[in-house]
Amino acid sequence: QVQFVESGGGLAQPGGSLELSCVASGSLVNIYPMGWYRQRTGEERELVASISPTGNVMYVDPVKGRFTISRDVARNTAYLQMYSLRPEDTAAYYCYVKSGSTTYWGTGTEVTVLS
Repeated sequence: QVQFVESGGGLAQPGGSLELSCVASGSLVNIYPMGWYRQRTGEERELVASISPTGNVMYVDPVKGRFTISRDVARNTAYLQMYSLRPEDTAAYYCYVKSGSTTYWGTGTEVTVLS
């Protein structure tokens, strides 16, 4: 099992910035990819960004150049810095850890970008 402590998020103006952090604990968490999905109201959950234990990163196209994911492997912590926020970034953001075919989810944190 994996447990999460998520923080950050909140309200932002368009063009503003926010940072999310996610601390994961549990067996062998530091060897798994971590990242965030987001889910807008009435829509399916979509992958936003991920980072491997070796630092390989992936971003979904709408956030490329605006979001930066990083990771402190020793602290089992991932960070998502979000810049140039847009109203369409408004969503619940869920931290995750992927172990093989199993995905563990955090409880989510809300990000609201005012329009």
